Amino acid sequence: METPTKSNKVHIGRKISRIREIRGIKQDFLAIELGVSQQTISKIEQSEEVEESTLEKIANVLGVTVEGIKNFSEESIFNYFNNFHDSSTGDFRQHCTFNPLDKVVELYERLLASEREKIEILKNTNK
Repeated sequence: METPTKSNKVHIGRKISRIREIRGIKQDFLAIELGVSQQTISKIEQSEEVEESTLEKIANVLGVTVEGIKNFSEESIFNYFNNFHDSSTGDFRQHCTFNPLDKVVELYERLLASEREKIEILKNTNK
């Protein structure tokens, strides 16, 4: 039996916060994109209701629709990924066309070569 004190209202601010976190976006970035302070974003995320025009701007920055925010639920995310995995052929790991570790090594070697060039330039200028 559910308690009648529980609100049936949708808490838009929490949904915005969760979508932002899933997308890997920080409050600071969202604030800059919207031209407001980080504290304003914090207040929005604590609000049950958000003005429609503000919601449209936030949805645009988050790369989702207003309806996507309003209808967001954790269960829908899990269902999406479960259905995507069930309907795909093969293993997700086969979709990666490169070894990420190889890319890290390649970037490190390029950085090392760049540092060596700097050292040679400094040696030549000190002669």
